[in-house]
Amino acid sequence: MQPAESAQPIDGKSLDAFLAQAAALIRRSGGAVALTGAGASTESGVPDFRGKNGLWSRFDPLEYGTIGAFRRDPVKVWAMLTELLAIVGVEPNEGHRAMADMERRGWLHGIITQNIDGLHQKAGSRTVVEFHGSLATFSCTSCGQKVSLAKVRSGPLPPRCRCGTVLKPDLIFFDEVIPPLALRQTEELLARAKVLIVAGTSCRVVPASLIPHRFRENGGAVIELNLEPALAPDADIVLQGSFSQIMGRLAAALP
Repeated sequence: MQPAESAQPIDGKSLDAFLAQAAALIRRSGGAVALTGAGASTESGVPDFRGKNGLWSRFDPLEYGTIGAFRRDPVKVWAMLTELLAIVGVEPNEGHRAMADMERRGWLHGIITQNIDGLHQKAGSRTVVEFHGSLATFSCTSCGQKVSLAKVRSGPLPPRCRCGTVLKPDLIFFDEVIPPLALRQTEELLARAKVLIVAGTSCRVVPASLIPHRFRENGGAVIELNLEPALAPDADIVLQGSFSQIMGRLAAALP
């Protein structure tokens, strides 16, 4: 994963007009797929990793965020991961619940999320591709044993496998490749959709950042929902505002 260039925001119609246009586009297409990022979870109390007080402002990603760093000194990396475990106690916000409602009503075919917090599933979304992995399970890099989050939280940190190896969370570090299953599930979702909702992501981390561009190149329409629009000219409609508020209004605009 590597940072990519961000784009400039789009000017145009009022938010109300854009919301009506986005809802009409989703209705005509028969539903959409979503790509979500950190901005979808900040309103639940999950700090943006790249924000002012985020993890990467206090922990050097090269020292704590790579699989190489974990293999060299897993105990050191767990100083950062211990803080990361705090996000598993937060609750979904109205935006998460709105997306789950859209899926139940057939307007959202699935979510590709870069987030590792599990909030989409907690809100009730069923079809979720965890592009960057999750904190739901932990694995032993020596013997392959998998351990649940509940078991990790019930014991001392850093957690160890019964073979003695420090466990690794099943999230994707910066120098790891996206798992083939996540890539395949992503392609399957995108192949059946004509509309992509990009919500709460600045699209700065590849390969996830390439998804909107490729989707539009293949003839799809992109709706961006962000506090600070980042996709122009690769967005057809920009809904600028908070994730909770705008996603809730978009869901309400659909029958």
